[in-house]
Amino acid sequence: MKHFRLTIAVLTAVLLASCSAQKRVWYIQDARVETPEQILRNGQIRIKPLDRLTVVVNSRDPELAVPFNSSTSYSSLSGTPTATASGVQSLQVRTVDEEGFLDMPVIGKIDCRDKTRTELAEAIASKIAEEGYINEPTVNVQFADMKIAVLGEVARPGEYTVRHDRLSVFDALAMAGDMTVFGMRNEVTVIREADGKRTVMLLDLTSRKVFESPAFYLQQNDVIYVKPNKYKAQSGEISQNRSFYLSLVGTAISVATLIITLTKK
Repeated sequence: MKHFRLTIAVLTAVLLASCSAQKRVWYIQDARVETPEQILRNGQIRIKPLDRLTVVVNSRDPELAVPFNSSTSYSSLSGTPTATASGVQSLQVRTVDEEGFLDMPVIGKIDCRDKTRTELAEAIASKIAEEGYINEPTVNVQFADMKIAVLGEVARPGEYTVRHDRLSVFDALAMAGDMTVFGMRNEVTVIREADGKRTVMLLDLTSRKVFESPAFYLQQNDVIYVKPNKYKAQSGEISQNRSFYLSLVGTAISVATLIITLTKK
C-alpha cells in the first residue's frame, strides 16, 4: 500500500511538472475563446524621416504622368526637362528628408509625417489634381526597403524585410521560425526609434493584454529581442565557464611540458 501511494505521488509530481513546463511555452493563456475583441485601428506602419519610397503616378494619358515618375526636374508639363533625362524610364527610389518631407518632381515637397502609404498616395494625387496637371491621377506608394530585426531565443534570428502595411509581433516571430522553448514569452523586448527618441517596451505574450500595447503592431526598423529563460542562461554560463577552465588547463599543461623539456636539456 505504501509503495502504491508513493508511486501515485511521484506520478502526480511528474504530471504537474510537465503541465508547468508546457504552460511556460503557451501564448495568450488568458484568452477568451470565441469572444470578439476590438482590433486597434492605428496598427498600420507610418512613414518616418529617412524612409526610402517608390512613388509611381499613372494617368489615362501616360505622357502626362512621365514627369512625375522621372528623376529629372521638369519646368512644365510640356515635356521640356531642365536637364537631360535618361531615355529609359526606371522606378525611382526617393528618400524622405529629416523633417519628414518627400521632394516630388513638378509639385515639390509633400508632407509625409505620420502618414500611411495610402494616405501619402492620396495627398500626392490631390495636389497633382488641384494644380491642374492631371484630372484623375492614380498614385502608388511602396516602401523600398522596410526591415525589422528579430534577435535572441528564436529559431532563425536575423533581419527581415516587411511586405505588409500591418505587422504584429506574432507575425515577426513567425517569420523568425517562432521562439525556442527557452524564450521568455512574458518578457519580449521591442526597441523602437521615432522622432529622435529610443523607446524600450516589454510585451507579455502570455496575456491577452498584449493586444493593447503600442508595440503589438510593429513599425519599420523595430528590433524584437527574446530573452532566454534562467535555464538557458545557466547552461550558457556553465558552458562558458567549462570552456574557460578547459582552455586554462590546456595552457597549464603546455607550460608544464615546456618547462620539463627545458629542464631535461
